[in-house]
Amino acid sequence: MIVMQEELNQFERSEVWELVPRPQNQSVVGTRWVFRNKMDENGIIIRNKARLVAQGFNQEEGIDYEETFAPVARLEAIRMLLAFACFKDFVLYQMDVKNAFLNGFINEEVYVEQPPSFQRFNFPNHVFRLKKALYGLKQAPRAWYERLSKFF
Repeated sequence: MIVMQEELNQFERSEVWELVPRPQNQSVVGTRWVFRNKMDENGIIIRNKARLVAQGFNQEEGIDYEETFAPVARLEAIRMLLAFACFKDFVLYQMDVKNAFLNGFINEEVYVEQPPSFQRFNFPNHVFRLKKALYGLKQAPRAWYERLSKFF
């Protein structure tokens, strides 16, 4: 429960969504929790992780989203980057962005159900309108890549 609450707190800090009345003529995407255990090199569990994901398989192209995009680094590009870095004595760092998709703004109007086990008792029939992408949405990779490329 603690890691699920941490995930929801991250959503609030990032202003991922806002609670609104359920729309009449708009589809609502379900949500579910995905759990993982982080282990050290000896196989001992060091941390529990929980991630709230949208059930994007219910989305229909042309209705819920316009296009998808998943950027993939080709092996040749990575090799060239490493070779150039060695040649120029550059220092490279690996970066892991926690909740990366929560930084991508989405263009479509998307509504998701309240997270299981965390429904607001005052507003049981309300849903969340997304301001930013959520893991599991078809348009999430495109939104994250768009924001990242604008930054660079």
